Amino acid sequence: MLDEKEFVIASNLYSKGIRTLNKDRQLGFKDLLDYYNNLTGFGETEPNAIMHHSLQQIGPDCENCGKPYRTPKAKMCVACGNKRPE
Repeated sequence: MLDEKEFVIASNLYSKGIRTLNKDRQLGFKDLLDYYNNLTGFGETEPNAIMHHSLQQIGPDCENCGKPYRTPKAKMCVACGNKRPE
């Protein structure tokens, strides 16, 4: 998962990839894929997947089981059924 600063950089590289996109997707998004690989050590090949790896898109950890809520606004933990305090 990317923190806020990392995600801004990834978003800018994604936008650059869209603007320079040619017939070869891997080549158009090479800077983004290289950035993500260097940051995480994972050789992601799908640029769109990277755009779903922002910490801002998930919620805090559940008070009961410790797994993250699926969204910041989630009212219930899907892992254990705990209802989030209001």
